[in-house]
Amino acid sequence: MLKIILCGCCGRMGRAITELVSRTEGVEIAAGIDPVGASGLAYPVFSDISLCEVSADVVVDFSHRSALGNILDFCRRTATPAVLASTGYLPEDIEALEAAAKEIPLFRSANMSIGVAILTRLVREASSLFGDDFDVEIIERHHNQKLDAPSGTALHLAKAVKEGAASPKTEIYDRHAVRRKREKSEIGMHAVRGGTIIGEHEVLFAGWNETVSISHSAQSREVFASGAVRAAAFMAGVKTPGIYGMDDIFAGE
Repeated sequence: MLKIILCGCCGRMGRAITELVSRTEGVEIAAGIDPVGASGLAYPVFSDISLCEVSADVVVDFSHRSALGNILDFCRRTATPAVLASTGYLPEDIEALEAAAKEIPLFRSANMSIGVAILTRLVREASSLFGDDFDVEIIERHHNQKLDAPSGTALHLAKAVKEGAASPKTEIYDRHAVRRKREKSEIGMHAVRGGTIIGEHEVLFAGWNETVSISHSAQSREVFASGAVRAAAFMAGVKTPGIYGMDDIFAGE
């Protein structure tokens, strides 16, 4: 039985994971962590992970970057691997995460969707094949409650473009402030916020008289919940400290 401690259990993604796990054999949520507390859930909920005395195979975090420090402290103290799916990390958060990964296994992904993981691979390959002959624009769309822009996934896709590119690329976020022609080195970044859009990402390669668009659209938050549970199952068997990602899941299959 895979036992999970779920941070952010009362949020949108926490609820989606709870629902998915309730229908999945061999997986259970041993405890939830959420500052607002909750009633009616089938597992105990603590306001902070430092108060949790329940043991589990893995911690799954869909809360907020401000909770990262306490989560890392808990995982170090209990030697528990973690799946970190929160976004909006600051540079000091990344430093803390990298330091903790020297002691414990940590899984980090800007997007837990398996489809987005494959999208990232395709974008990297396309960038390598198109070279500097095609301009690259990244457009992401999310609901009106999302706090960070651009999304972590958009930044991850920009990184994939850079990894595949033959020459250096730079993200450009705000073109209206400068009146000049587009440069080949640019990766245009565009964030759309509105309504209840769950998550859409498009990478546009625009060349001479032709364009190629590679995109992913999430129809339900369950795609992220499914990826998180899959990552949790993977990390439960990892004993070597380090930072892991979706490519490690694919490599193990």
